[in-house]
Amino acid sequence: MKAVRMYKPGDLRVEDVEKPKMMDDEAMVKVRAVGLCGSDIPRALVYGAHVSPITIGHEFSGEIEAVGKNVKNFKPGDRVVVPPLIPCGKCEWCQKGIYSLCEDYDYYGSRRDGALAEYVSVKESNLLKVPEGVSYEDAATLDPCANAYHGLMRGGFKEGDSVCVCGTGPIGLFAAQYAKLCGASQVIAVDVWDEKLDIAKKVGADVTINSLNEDPVEAVKKATDGKGANLVIDFSGVPAAQKQCILMASKMGRVVFLGISHKGLDLSEKEVDTIMRSQLSVIGSWNSFTKPYPGEDWTESLKMFGERGMTARDIISHRLPLDDCPGIFDKIKEGGFFYNKVMFYPWGQE
Repeated sequence: MKAVRMYKPGDLRVEDVEKPKMMDDEAMVKVRAVGLCGSDIPRALVYGAHVSPITIGHEFSGEIEAVGKNVKNFKPGDRVVVPPLIPCGKCEWCQKGIYSLCEDYDYYGSRRDGALAEYVSVKESNLLKVPEGVSYEDAATLDPCANAYHGLMRGGFKEGDSVCVCGTGPIGLFAAQYAKLCGASQVIAVDVWDEKLDIAKKVGADVTINSLNEDPVEAVKKATDGKGANLVIDFSGVPAAQKQCILMASKMGRVVFLGISHKGLDLSEKEVDTIMRSQLSVIGSWNSFTKPYPGEDWTESLKMFGERGMTARDIISHRLPLDDCPGIFDKIKEGGFFYNKVMFYPWGQE
């Protein structure tokens, strides 16, 4: 089969490799759509993966071609999406059903071969059936959508909240879309790319703010009649934006940090004072896996696609064959390349 193999950071090759061996508790999935995750970028260009060489890619959907003899609930022809985390099931956090905090997990695309390939063999416990009417490309974005849902729930989102999304990559855009579909009184989107803010408008943002052109804190305050947003979520991981999020929140507001930064965060006197005097809740959000595995973040997101009109149609910026994958990473490395969700179709688009 054809697969995108990473030998070291910056060295990706499209190669013909052996089709994976299917174990008794696995299904052979013919990959129909696979997206690039934000975490794939540093993995492929800077840090590498846990094993090498490896087939990367963990946001994917497909069709079951065959099943192992111990697989009970799936059959050839089923349309499926794959939560990529394989929890150990033994550690303290797995016992509590908080699988995102598993201390000894496996993972498709970073610790074992993933889905930038024509086929991947997947454990039955990592399969979810895709409802009729939900496209393969929408299903392949369930991972970032579930992350968005998780961040909203960590922030206690409820109908009637004003929500500010800082960073309008795919997860931020799904959060904006979710909030709008589920009754937010106002959705505000902040970014430095006008192109991404245009997409934010399409998926439901009422107000968009380019933080290169105006003070985003003042703009959010103005949009909320001086009150600030009830829920502010940072998807960028940029320390300057994280600090601004604190100042954008309303009294008794909730600030969620979801974007990965790998950087420190030094708070000013004003920011610390705001946290205390406005009685803010500052909350972390990590991944999207709970009990029963993969959990509500995934099952509710799937319902949003199947029943509420959630879609990745406007969020996907590039639709490409596998052969184009190394070139896309080269463009990202060079910089100045606009992209949002990049989707690959190993067998062609639907």
